[in-house]
Amino acid sequence: MERSGRVARSVLLATLLLIPGGVARGQEDTLAYANTPSQLLPYSRFQLPYLFFFDEPLTHYGPGRDKPAPADVTEVRIGFLGPVAGGRDARLGTRMLQGATLAVEEANASGGYRGVPFALVVRNDTGLWGASANELVALHDEGVWGTLGSIDGANTHIMLRIALKIDMPMVVSGDTDPTLTETSIPWMVRVSGDDRQASYALALYVVEQRGHERVAVLRVNNRYGRVGTGEFKDAMRRLRSPVVLEMRYSVGDTVFTEQLERIRHARADAVLLWGDPEEVGLIVRQARAMRMEQPLYGGDRLVSREFLEIAGEAAEGVVATYLYNPTLDDRVLQDFNRRYAERFAEEAETFAAHAYDGMTVLIEAIRRAGLNRVRIRDELYALETHRGVTGTIPFDARLDDLGPIWMVEIRGGEFHYFPTLLEER
Repeated sequence: MERSGRVARSVLLATLLLIPGGVARGQEDTLAYANTPSQLLPYSRFQLPYLFFFDEPLTHYGPGRDKPAPADVTEVRIGFLGPVAGGRDARLGTRMLQGATLAVEEANASGGYRGVPFALVVRNDTGLWGASANELVALHDEGVWGTLGSIDGANTHIMLRIALKIDMPMVVSGDTDPTLTETSIPWMVRVSGDDRQASYALALYVVEQRGHERVAVLRVNNRYGRVGTGEFKDAMRRLRSPVVLEMRYSVGDTVFTEQLERIRHARADAVLLWGDPEEVGLIVRQARAMRMEQPLYGGDRLVSREFLEIAGEAAEGVVATYLYNPTLDDRVLQDFNRRYAERFAEEAETFAAHAYDGMTVLIEAIRRAGLNRVRIRDELYALETHRGVTGTIPFDARLDDLGPIWMVEIRGGEFHYFPTLLEER
């Protein structure tokens, strides 16, 4: 009876306590997944997990490593799949393309691939459901050896499944969906932080540093809003300050009176706004016009020129997260900022800088592996760190970027960056 009781308890734990446990390479002394602080670990107040996921790199067991490189190659093609024409995300995709273009141009200036130039093959991610799958297949048919992309979470998930079928190495630099690297498909590397890490930083800041107890959420009603704020709500619950109200709006909405009135009546002492600059800028203006004085917080898309222009003076005091600090006194970063500004006549931001890092990672893998897609994948999955323009990127077992998240406060119409509580610990 005693033995059967132990077995039953083990089965129960196995059923209830299967949680992620991946860590950065070389940091195996902790089982914290995605840099999760101890107070935000699932079930941490009750029981140690029975089993951890994502604590070992995925292996590709399929064939292809012995496939010879083609002879007489005149250019080495690299794919780019992002929203560069049509749709709201085109401005983000264009900046991503510019960062990737600069990386390719500089790689060619330094010798290309064994004297052969790299060539960027660009395909547009229209945002239509499933359309990115056709574009990735088209890139494969055009002979690309690896692809950088994309931004939309749903489309990138689809692309990853196609990559598995066609042996296409992928590097993601603009999609912050935290579930993207949890698919057990060993063909993708991400070179930016995700919304899980940002949500942890936000939750700790609003609760432990600012002392808020009644936080409301107003988010865009799509996958970006649902998945991003889902992590924030989980973190707030674990901090024993669960979100008191969640309201939604649709892309393209311009009036938010009903949602803001509901938040006012809920007596929220702070509000998380999650979405694109177009709507959130209007929300901030309307909230202040309604004399709502609660502190306002947001995700990384608010750290943009567009948000400042739309929100105007109402943006003062808004605090958001960001995936790197472009103002650091770092020679590699500032040299990149200068080169990017000279090339494209504008300042670099997160989509440009991370795309530059992502394309550089892909180019270096091709140079090491040769022209064989499976071996290129192997080189990507052997990464432990990469020194990029956004800083030193430590990769975890999922090949996800565990670099620092930054907080940003808008003061005097400028972005002021400061470390999160995660970094101070």
